[in-house]
Amino acid sequence: VDVVCLDKTGTLTEGGMNVAEVRPLDDRLPIHDALGALGTSDPRPNASLQAIVDACPAPEGWPVTDVAAFSSARKWSGASFSGHGTWLLGAPDVLLPDGHPVLADVDELGAQGLRVLLLATADTLGDDAGAAAHPAALVVLEQRMRPDAAKTLRYFAGQDVATKVISGDNALSVGAVAAKLGLAGAEHPVDARKLPQDRAELARALEDDTVFGRVTPQQKRAMVGALQSQGHTVAMTGDGVNDVLALKDADIGVAMGSGSGASRAVAQIVLLDNSFATLPSVVAEGRRVIGNIERVANLFLTKTVYALLLSLLTGVAGVVFPFLPRHLTLVGSLTIGFPAFVLALAPNTERAREGFVPRVLRFAIPAGAVAAFATFLCYWLARLNDGSNLDQDRTSAVITLFLVATWILAIVARPYRWWKIVLIAAMVAAFLLTLYVPFLADFFALHPQDQGNNGTAVGIAAVGAALLELGWRVSGWVERKQDRTDDARSEGHSNE
Repeated sequence: VDVVCLDKTGTLTEGGMNVAEVRPLDDRLPIHDALGALGTSDPRPNASLQAIVDACPAPEGWPVTDVAAFSSARKWSGASFSGHGTWLLGAPDVLLPDGHPVLADVDELGAQGLRVLLLATADTLGDDAGAAAHPAALVVLEQRMRPDAAKTLRYFAGQDVATKVISGDNALSVGAVAAKLGLAGAEHPVDARKLPQDRAELARALEDDTVFGRVTPQQKRAMVGALQSQGHTVAMTGDGVNDVLALKDADIGVAMGSGSGASRAVAQIVLLDNSFATLPSVVAEGRRVIGNIERVANLFLTKTVYALLLSLLTGVAGVVFPFLPRHLTLVGSLTIGFPAFVLALAPNTERAREGFVPRVLRFAIPAGAVAAFATFLCYWLARLNDGSNLDQDRTSAVITLFLVATWILAIVARPYRWWKIVLIAAMVAAFLLTLYVPFLADFFALHPQDQGNNGTAVGIAAVGAALLELGWRVSGWVERKQDRTDDARSEGHSNE
C-alpha cells in the first residue's frame, strides 16, 4: 500500500458529535422544536442527527406526514409536519445559492474545524426542494478528533505512504480538522465539485492535493480508480454507506466495526476496536509477511538451484555425489532452516513491490549457480589430491558449500541489525563446533584432517562470496537505475 484514502468522519474524528451552538437566522421560527422533530423523524439517524436528538428533545404536536432520508448525493434530509410545514437540514453550500451572505459565516466556522448544518424551511420535499429553501438557523457541531489520529498520520508519512482525506463534508471544515492533526497539504483543501471528470486529470489533481471536501460516493470511487490507474496500491477506510463503492474498488477496504453493515460487508478488513491507530500495525504486518516471504523464498529456491546443478555436474563428470544426506541436513539447517524461521518472524518495513517471482529468480539462479560450481570445483580438486580420502574430500565440499551459503544468507538478511549479525555468527559458530568437536564430527561424518583440502575449500568459498557480492551490488545498481527511469517516465506522462 502506498496511498491511504481516509474518510474524515469516523476515521480522523470519532463517530459522535456535540451541538456547540444553534445560531438563529429567523427568530420568528420555532427552531429548537423543528430540530427536535427532525431528529425523531428518522428511525436511523446518522452521527449529526443523533447529536441534534441529544441536544433538542422531541416536541409535542409535530406529527410527521412525509420524510426524505439523508442522501449523500443531495447532502440534505427533511420532513413535513402536519401544521408546521416542511423543514430541511443539510449542507449550507448546497441549500443556499452561491454568494449568499450566510455562507461567509459558514466558511468562518468551517475554518475552525467545526461542522455546520443549515436548518431551512421549504415548500416541498422534492429533489429541487433546496432551490427554494429559506434559511432558519445554523447548527454548529463540534467534532471529537481521535486522540491517536495525529500519531497514525505521522506513521504513514514516515513510511512514504501518501494520505488523501476524501470527505462529504465542507472542504474548509475537513481541511481544518486535517490541519489540526498535522497532515501536510491540509492548508489547501479542495471542493470536489470543482474537480475534473476525466480520469487522467483527476489523477493529476489527486497527486497535487491532499484534502478534498464535498466528495460524492461516485467521486470517491472515481478517486480510487484514478489513483490505481497511476500504479498506486490504494487502501480506503470508511464507515458509512457512502463509502461502500470506494471500499469495494480499493485494493484494501478497511471498515470500522461500528460502521454500517454495508461497509463491513464489502471491506477486506474490519477494525473491531474502531481504532484508526490499528492501521499502522495492519500495514506493518502486511509488509512483514510479504517482505519476509521473499527473503525465505530466496534462500529455499537458491538451495533448489544448487542441489539440481550439483546433481547434474556430478552425473556428467561421473564422480560420487559429494554429500551424504546428513551433510545436506547440517548445511541446510544452519544456512536455511533455522535462519529462515527467524527471518520470517522479524519486522520488515520495506514497501511491497511488484515482480516478486522475477526478483526471486534473478537472485536465486545466479546465487545457486555460484554455490554449485564453487562446491563442485572444490570437490573436484580434492578428488585429484592423492593424499586425501573420499570422506575428507566430501568434508572440503561441505566447508565450501556452507561458507558460500552463509554469504548468501548474509546478503538476504540485509539491512543488518544487531540480532541478524548475532544470528549469522551463531550459525558459523555452530558449524565450527560441529566440524571440530569429535562426537559431533563423527555423527555428521565430517573429517577435516586434510589441511590442504580445507585451505582450498576456504579459498574457493572466498572467491564465490566475492562473486555473490559483486552480483548483488551490480543488480542493486541496475534496479535503482531502472526505478529512476520509471519515475522519470511516470512524471513525464503526468505533466503531459
